[in-house]
Amino acid sequence: MTPSARGPDAIELRRVALPLVAPFRTATGAHQTVEKVLIRWIAGDGEGWGECPVGLGPGSVSSVDAVWSLLLHALDAAPPALPAPAAAALEVARLDAELRAAGVSLAVHLGATRDTVDAGVAVGIAPTLEALLTEVERRREEGYRRVKLKIEPGWDVEPVAAVRERLGAEFPLHVDGNSAYRLADAAQLAQLDRFGLLMIEQPLPVDDLDGHAALARQLRTPVCLDESISSLAVLERALGLGACSIVNVKPARLGGVIAAREVHDRCRERGVPVWCGGMLETGVGRAVNVALAALPGFTLAGDLSASDRYFAVDLTPSFVLEDGRLRVPRGSGIGVDVLPDVLADVTTAIEVVRPGA
Repeated sequence: MTPSARGPDAIELRRVALPLVAPFRTATGAHQTVEKVLIRWIAGDGEGWGECPVGLGPGSVSSVDAVWSLLLHALDAAPPALPAPAAAALEVARLDAELRAAGVSLAVHLGATRDTVDAGVAVGIAPTLEALLTEVERRREEGYRRVKLKIEPGWDVEPVAAVRERLGAEFPLHVDGNSAYRLADAAQLAQLDRFGLLMIEQPLPVDDLDGHAALARQLRTPVCLDESISSLAVLERALGLGACSIVNVKPARLGGVIAAREVHDRCRERGVPVWCGGMLETGVGRAVNVALAALPGFTLAGDLSASDRYFAVDLTPSFVLEDGRLRVPRGSGIGVDVLPDVLADVTTAIEVVRPGA
């Protein structure tokens, strides 16, 4: 069934802050808590939820304040352009409501072909090699099917060598440069070739497609692009240049789950493997990512960790690792429900927009 295209009676914005079970370091620093803007699409025949990542570097919005006023006016006659993550959250909230009313799951609506998806885990930059190896070993024991290591200049060859030795030659391992390198670092990055990595993700700046193409010619390790791939047009240019041979697909970065499916479809046509990235999502955003990752072109394990990797208590019933996989929600809409008591505990602000009021 195709969902109806009716407008909302109201849109509720919620600012939430969730403590992390352990600090997580990204390109923007070490995070003790993670902020989100949640969108609740309220219509006569139901409601739906979407999640907008905040303050996690490229692919998220810089702050709640930066996006709050834009979302408040998103239903004006001439709305301002929304940043991609906010547009994606609004789209998912609408789809969730419409698909729930139609009795259709998001996974089915997108064309999912699997009931479970392989789960990978991202490991941040650790204070010591010993701490890194302890965490990596713990994640393997938990059952994750792939480990991703964050790297940066001064923290690359030595930690990767240590982790490869600990995990063994066959365990799937890849690294993420988070744009910390420049083309002049090619010789340093080429030292990673000997570790049999699945890929090196986003080593150079977001807008440097030419540099990525030049780097790819100097490495045996496949180059994957993440934040650089902001649209189908950019994807086509990147593939034409040879800037990547693998793509990380994130709905928030692309402006919605439908755009993410289009990128998946194009990559599948071109024989380019894709995987689903994460942005410290709660169960709301994780449900969307897991449904997307069940499409046939997602052949590599994504950043689809269990809820307890990040949160002691999630906003929805927890996603649980089962033999290194997560189950694809098959209920109507995104397939999970927000837990009211948890939501109340983490909410720091609420505002409601009533179109036409």
